[in-house]
Amino acid sequence: MDIKAPVFPESINDGEVATWHVEPGERVSRDQVLVDIETDKVVLEVVAPADGAVTEIVKKVGDVVTSEELLARFEEGAGSVAQAIKPSTETNPEESGVADEGEAVSRPASPSARKLAMESGISLTSIDGSGKGGLITKDDVLREVADAQDIGQKASEASVIEAPEASPVVQNSADRIERRVPMTRLRATIAKRMVEAQQTAAMLTTFNEVDMTGIMELRARYKDAFQAAHNGTRLGFMSFFVRAVIDALRQYPALNAVIDGDEIVYRDYYDIGVAIGGGRGLVVPIIRDAQRLGLAEIEKTISDFGTRAKANKIKLDELTGGTFSITNGGVYGSLLSTPIVNPPQSGILGMHGIMDRPVAVNGEVKIRPMMYIALTYDHRIVDGREAVSFLKRIKECVESPVRLLLEV
Repeated sequence: MDIKAPVFPESINDGEVATWHVEPGERVSRDQVLVDIETDKVVLEVVAPADGAVTEIVKKVGDVVTSEELLARFEEGAGSVAQAIKPSTETNPEESGVADEGEAVSRPASPSARKLAMESGISLTSIDGSGKGGLITKDDVLREVADAQDIGQKASEASVIEAPEASPVVQNSADRIERRVPMTRLRATIAKRMVEAQQTAAMLTTFNEVDMTGIMELRARYKDAFQAAHNGTRLGFMSFFVRAVIDALRQYPALNAVIDGDEIVYRDYYDIGVAIGGGRGLVVPIIRDAQRLGLAEIEKTISDFGTRAKANKIKLDELTGGTFSITNGGVYGSLLSTPIVNPPQSGILGMHGIMDRPVAVNGEVKIRPMMYIALTYDHRIVDGREAVSFLKRIKECVESPVRLLLEV
């Protein structure tokens, strides 16, 4: 049986083998992840079609693959993985893993997991298997190793820099270490697109500031009731900004439009991209038809994106076709920035950190929670007046959230 690369959409020509999670001869269970394929936009997982074993790996890490290209050969086998590799009481410690006192451990573990545990000095008795039937996988051991390293680093006063396998270390002296790490395909694509955006669009950024008092008071008053009414969904800030953006886009449609040759294409639907930090870099999944969603639905969608982005589970079709984007550098501590438009879109809103600052309110100086907001736009299609008015409308909606409900 052949294991092939997934079918890539038209916007993606090829991918790169990022990680093999199994070794030839290793038994796996149905739907267990075999290999990660990194594309320009997302990491795709290829899973086992049945219980069995990979007999031959055709494409190695770093190899470029196209749609449905052969990755490996697979032999289907009967029985569960746990039964197939469960060690007997006569199994020696080298094959089954070593406990703290050197005794043999009767824990079901894959060959690669046992090998890694031996090399790392990790006891299999301390690991809970995530595989079928409690099988300890290589990923389980890797997590245990990472946890152990993290604990060791926090306990140590010295700083230890560990180089990836394929990254030669150039050490000039005892305390001056350099590492060469190949740029991931996703990171290289992000870099390329950011440069292209700067070169092809006439980008300009305008700024404003928002008094967050109204939203913060609203959240404080209704957050518990909101969470109870919507199955644990928390009321955050992003849903208000998504709704405010949609309101502003309706009034200033050029920011939801795109240049196509000598024509401007205006969209009367609102697919809002929300920038999220993922396991392998920044991704911008799309909230489709966001104008049809309430605050709770928007919050649920963003929360789901965040969870899956960290696990590299975002799907390709969730990353394409946005009409406008929002990025929130405030979650990382940014106070002010100039975001870059995501081509071929015409605008992006940048949110930032909320800081208590003195502001003038009705002739008096008050301390208010303030946020700077930034709009970067393509000046070829959006005039300065429209951009400033767009940002002002967002400010009005956020400072008076009732506007979003009454649509005034």
